[in-house]
Amino acid sequence: MREPRITPKSAPEITPSVEELEEQERRLVFQRFTYDDAWALGSLLVEMARKRQAPVAIDIHRAGQQLFHAALPGSTPDNDAWIARKRRVVERYGAASYLVGTRFRAKGTTFEESSRLDPAVYAAHGGSFPVHVENVGIIGSVTVSGLPQLQDHRLVVEALERFLAS
Repeated sequence: MREPRITPKSAPEITPSVEELEEQERRLVFQRFTYDDAWALGSLLVEMARKRQAPVAIDIHRAGQQLFHAALPGSTPDNDAWIARKRRVVERYGAASYLVGTRFRAKGTTFEESSRLDPAVYAAHGGSFPVHVENVGIIGSVTVSGLPQLQDHRLVVEALERFLAS
């Protein structure tokens, strides 16, 4: 099962380093994360994706409970399967799914080759980011699926930056 890909219209994107991705996680930390926060963050992601006509599905989980889900035009049931696989990587590794995949690539291997985890259950592809609450830890995840993995990751990061700045 392959994640649907949308061909970018701009120049190739520069892949962030492990250090850059780790810095994002240090910076994007919540003071609290409520049901209302999940709704507001999910709604912001929907608004951003609609403006870009991005065919994505969006999911926010906290402590094993789905607090938000949206499927935009052009998304498919496969996006929900990708969301679940990416989210499991965040839950298992306590890090963004893109960061986990990048760490394996930095070691000269891939997640699929070296993690010993079932690729039908786990996907270290970009798009799932931990919901980290200060003085608490990681309590959930926010996940997007439908774009190339770096674009999925960047959409989530941009939404988190906007949300946490407000």
